[in-house]
Amino acid sequence: MHVAVLGAGVIGTTTAWYLREAGYDVTVVERRAGPGEETSFANGGQISVSHAEPWASPGAPVQLLRWLFRPDAPLRFRPRLDPHQWAWGLRFLSECRSHRYVRNLETVVQLGLYSRQCLSELRERTGIEYHQRREGILHFYTDPGVYAAAHDPAARMRALGCEREVIDVAKAVAREPALGTLQPELKGATWTPGDESGDAHVFTARLAGMAEAAGVRFLFNSRVMGLETEAGAVRRVRLNQAGAFTHLEADAVVVALGSFSAPLLRPLGINLPVYPARGYSVTVPVRDPEQAYTVSLIDDEYKLVYSRLGDELRVAGMAEIDGWRQDIDPARCRQILDRLAHCFPKAGHWDQARFWAGLRPATPSSVPFVGTTPWPGLYLNTGHGTLGWTNACGSAALLSDRIAGEMGPLDLDYHGR
Repeated sequence: MHVAVLGAGVIGTTTAWYLREAGYDVTVVERRAGPGEETSFANGGQISVSHAEPWASPGAPVQLLRWLFRPDAPLRFRPRLDPHQWAWGLRFLSECRSHRYVRNLETVVQLGLYSRQCLSELRERTGIEYHQRREGILHFYTDPGVYAAAHDPAARMRALGCEREVIDVAKAVAREPALGTLQPELKGATWTPGDESGDAHVFTARLAGMAEAAGVRFLFNSRVMGLETEAGAVRRVRLNQAGAFTHLEADAVVVALGSFSAPLLRPLGINLPVYPARGYSVTVPVRDPEQAYTVSLIDDEYKLVYSRLGDELRVAGMAEIDGWRQDIDPARCRQILDRLAHCFPKAGHWDQARFWAGLRPATPSSVPFVGTTPWPGLYLNTGHGTLGWTNACGSAALLSDRIAGEMGPLDLDYHGR
């Protein structure tokens, strides 16, 4: 059976690997010159089940109003003349209802726990290296209100099997001594020992090389132009390869194009509620290893994630619901850099900071689509938002099961939701 996987980010590449392991003939199509060169290129680097709280929560509408005119707001909704943006926003508000929030939280935590286990097993099977650190993730809080609000989701996550302990300032600094300079501002922390971090781009590139060695074909510099059906099933992918139009025949097609999945599927009558959320990251060389953090961190007040990737510091965050623009807003990146320098003033070479922006494929519920569609032969693995790296291996394993006609531990099929 020949499966075409559209997209060679961390989601598409991991999907290809799992499908090849299951015995399928796999071709990956990617418009870039190599794997992991878009949203997977410079993300936050965390495998963070503890960061799985959906954006759409009962308190989100009020918080968004407070952030509306703040230039440093972690999340911005910039209205455009785009009906898909407005439809996404209305569905987001619907998902803020308490019962929907609880259901979505349960689903995303379960997926994260499953995926973290799948990554551990893949690492054991392959020995893949990607600057991984298995030292847990520490959420720290400098605002007493944000710290108080963290107790309820932490308790919910513990009930779902995600070990997330509320700890005091002294224990937080003991876990990560580099927080010592920030200690006078700290109000508390939560600690998730099972979480980890690593370089998603390095992982994707190395796994792609292993997949290619195992027989997966990669078609780089190939743009997907559309999908074609035959006898009521999706059977071909239209491609543009260096200006030449061609077709790729397949028994099954997996759409793993991140934010670009939704436009591709509309001609087939699938109105996938996936919309881009532009995020930013800053990467800085370490100046003083004694002052630089080694434990992966989450700054919940500013919605920033911090990872140590070899001899570099990576900080990522911010989200803008602003269409498909991928340009970098230097002011937003400077806000991230200023916060990093405030928290760890002697840790990095601030004048050597590198800025990056990417489009996260967000769903209103924060629950991705992984599995079947109404079209035979067409499968989805998209909509992971900020948790693509966290949920890549689990999603790939689930999708491999669905293509085999089996139901894994979670139902994430597209049901027109």
